[in-house]
Amino acid sequence: MTYVIAEPCIDVKDQACVDVCPVDCIHEADRILVIDPEECIDCGACEPECPVEAIFPEDALPAKWQAFVAVNAAYGQGVDAVDALVTSYSD
Repeated sequence: MTYVIAEPCIDVKDQACVDVCPVDCIHEADRILVIDPEECIDCGACEPECPVEAIFPEDALPAKWQAFVAVNAAYGQGVDAVDALVTSYSD
């Protein structure tokens, strides 16, 4: 995975990052947007567009949000898997 959407996106889901993604790798779950690691081409176009600063290169993700690597990766298992991880994180 190259880029990760973290906790600041929960319940915000601003779509500015989606609009600039050249490969449409950003997807919407119930409470958060996620970047599909299988589709991301590591272009970085999304990062500066995020108004809540929720997007990070994986190697620069703050330690407190490491759980979001799994949240984004869960997209491959379906939106329900993403939603379950976000719910367990925010409870």
